[in-house]
Amino acid sequence: MDFEEYRRMDAMAMAAAVADGQTTARELLECALARTDAVNPELNAVVARRDARAREEAEADPPAGPFAGVPFLVKDLFQELAGEGSDRGCRALRDAGASAEVEAGITRRWRAAGLVVFGRTNTPEFGARSVTEPVVHGPARNPWDPALSPGGSSGGAAAAVAAGIVPVAGANDGGGSIRIPASHCGLFGFKPGRGRTPAGPAFSEWMHGAAVHHVISRSVRDSAALLDAALGGSPARPFSEAVAAVPGSLRIGYATRSPIGMQVHPECHAAVEGTARLLEGLGHRVEEAEPAIDGQQLARDWLTLWFGQVAAMVERVRQRTGAGAAGFELETRVMAALGRSLSAADYVAAHERWNRYRHAMHDFHRQYDLYLTPTVARPPPRIGETALPGWQRTVLEVVLRSGTLPLLRASGLIERLACDELGRVPFTQLANLTGAPAMSVPLHWTPHNLPVGVQFVAPVTGEAGLFSLAGQLETVSPWFDRVPALP
Repeated sequence: MDFEEYRRMDAMAMAAAVADGQTTARELLECALARTDAVNPELNAVVARRDARAREEAEADPPAGPFAGVPFLVKDLFQELAGEGSDRGCRALRDAGASAEVEAGITRRWRAAGLVVFGRTNTPEFGARSVTEPVVHGPARNPWDPALSPGGSSGGAAAAVAAGIVPVAGANDGGGSIRIPASHCGLFGFKPGRGRTPAGPAFSEWMHGAAVHHVISRSVRDSAALLDAALGGSPARPFSEAVAAVPGSLRIGYATRSPIGMQVHPECHAAVEGTARLLEGLGHRVEEAEPAIDGQQLARDWLTLWFGQVAAMVERVRQRTGAGAAGFELETRVMAALGRSLSAADYVAAHERWNRYRHAMHDFHRQYDLYLTPTVARPPPRIGETALPGWQRTVLEVVLRSGTLPLLRASGLIERLACDELGRVPFTQLANLTGAPAMSVPLHWTPHNLPVGVQFVAPVTGEAGLFSLAGQLETVSPWFDRVPALP
């Protein structure tokens, strides 16, 4: 099988070809490994490989599961394989040679579905950024333009799928980490609702259920069928059936204004406006509308959650490895310090406001079936564009060593840095805090041939409706064969 034949298939087509005897799991794996060899030196999407073990697993007889024989990559963040390395983009874990004692629940279900895992993808340290540029592995690069970021934190996964290494790859999303890189790389990115996929055994509910595992894919049906495979319990109708179902005439409210008040790039506006026209042509009712939510407060509450989570992760890694400050990136140490500076009352108050946001979205969805926004506020940044300037790094290092964090907080520097980070991606955190399913759909390309996704947010338990609409959009505005011009 040559690469062009390999790339023309999504994961379901590959599994069908294996089941029909048209190809073998080993042949598919060799195509994936060869493609990795060809493009990964430039893209740095895959940071660890297990070729020998994958070959053994591909040759197991007989292959089982709905995705039997399909090559696959897991994200190097809480998608561990028992007894194998996992450094989560962190120098301290890498230097300690950390390995997983048990297999992650999501990874176990993927492998039970027949996927053949041959490596782990690049991620920022602890998945803490909207770009994938960890110091320990170096930046992942966007296949549409290697000078640009594929986004984060599932940036390596998105780069691998867009480059044709695999048709689908493991990802997770605590604030947009599936949808952001899907937008930047021209892919379909689906965030399931709270509790749909397993978080254990490391967590019972990761980030109180705000973070979930799933995949980034080229086809809608792959995403739906893999969610079926990952579910702890089956819905009344498999999500894979919803893809082909006619969605009917939907009421869709849309907005392009940033919820935190910062500028939205014209191409991101254009993506939503063009999608609105497309939806109207399909018979949907589309009008401007927003939920009654204080976007700036929601952003502060998400940051409170995230800083607390980073602080806890850093402490766990320190206890496990004995690492000092050199084991962690500066930005991670700043976030952890901010998390430690929060009071329990601050954290609880922020968490309690999640219910307020859920009620506001419930009221919104009484009038509208779906909420449409840009996925991101700006096209992909250049590699290194989001790095802290030297003087800011120096100030932050001094503050961390001296313990004068309250003075720095009072100066407003940290808030400005946080606003710059969230200013690029202000639309995605809403679905995480409310527990709603959401998706990024690749429906727009800039004049420079860069993809820009649009986001749809559904009511809680509304995954089937999203898949149904996505299937319709994929039919009338297909993107599967729109691929970057890589060798």
